Amino acid sequence: MNIHQSYREAAIQGANPVALVVRLYEQMIEDLRQAAIAIEQNDIERRSNRIKHALLVIAHLQSTLDFAQGGKVAQDLEKFYSALRQSVVAVQCRPTKRGVTQLITDLLAVREAWIQVEKNEYPTVASAAVAPSPAPPESDGAFMNQTPRMDWNG
Repeated sequence: MNIHQSYREAAIQGANPVALVVRLYEQMIEDLRQAAIAIEQNDIERRSNRIKHALLVIAHLQSTLDFAQGGKVAQDLEKFYSALRQSVVAVQCRPTKRGVTQLITDLLAVREAWIQVEKNEYPTVASAAVAPSPAPPESDGAFMNQTPRMDWNG
């Protein structure tokens, strides 16, 4: 086992449920960032593997929704994850770096909302555990000033 994997496993074992959701968003963002690099390098296998993994993360997040307790929030997240899955599949079929970058931007915006939830629910833990937002590939940081595109009604 390498040092990075050991660190990630230790961080997950002590994490609260909201922090785990944030980590899953970070994983999707990393998967898509790697897919964008693969698109640039015309590495179809790598692109497909990273997109496949992002789809698995979306499926996991979607499978954990609790509609009985989550109400409208769970319904909105269901719509978001469905739209996200469709967008990721579309990027797999028509790979463009711009499409991947837009998905990353959208995920960063929702990740920030989850970080706010974590700060509210677990104030002492969240302030120490939040990592900076990763930038989309070949970005100068200007994406943070853009309004995220959302294909769901939430």
